[in-house]
Amino acid sequence: MKVGFAGSGNIAAAMARGWAAGDGGPEQMLFTDSGSGRAASLAEEVGGHALDSNAELAERADLVVLAVKPGALEVVAAEAQAAPAVVSLLGATSLSRVAEAFPKAAAFRSMPNIAVELRRGVLCFAAAEGVGEDLRNEVRGSLELLGRVVDLDDALFDAATAVMGCSPAYLALVMEAIAEAGAADGLDADLAHSLVVDAAAGTAELLQRRHPADLRSAVASPGGSTEAGLAKLEEEQVAEALAKAVRASLEKMRG
Repeated sequence: MKVGFAGSGNIAAAMARGWAAGDGGPEQMLFTDSGSGRAASLAEEVGGHALDSNAELAERADLVVLAVKPGALEVVAAEAQAAPAVVSLLGATSLSRVAEAFPKAAAFRSMPNIAVELRRGVLCFAAAEGVGEDLRNEVRGSLELLGRVVDLDDALFDAATAVMGCSPAYLALVMEAIAEAGAADGLDADLAHSLVVDAAAGTAELLQRRHPADLRSAVASPGGSTEAGLAKLEEEQVAEALAKAVRASLEKMRG
């Protein structure tokens, strides 16, 4: 399958790098941009080709990945009507709207997070009505190379995006703050960073098996230092602050 990216921003780049990093990816990857020069840079990095127009992209690709801003949907659609199939990465843009913009194409919607670059991402996935099972399975199978694919009702994409798409940035902020606090008490900054990252990686594995409350209890001995830290987090309403971050992301997505 030849995959064309209409837009060569961060998520498009993460997907392309993930596909290029191992076997089974697209036969060829094609890229366009709106004049930023990212398409050429990304094509050179992953062994793809930068094209001059979305019209050419649609003619040459078997699947066009819509990786532009939501407001550019109609503009790209007008240029890329020849696309046989499209998968939309557009936030707060329903699958029915994408299918309407591309009436001749098989339409899909996906929302990946940044870890697709390492083939460790999470990707929500939905197919429009009328899409053939063979094509659906082929597109879904290509996405599975990039991580865990979750079939999801189109109406739930915004909530899922706030939880799995935005959260890597929130988690990065938390880990950065913890590492900086350790460095402030004398740890080498790089060592503090690596300690937090490795602790987070192991914790993620544990959370695949244990409930968060159970894990907190296992770490926080009564009267100990972790319990003191958790008490301070509760005092500062960190949990509510994170919930507010999710709600703010949702509000922004929905305009």
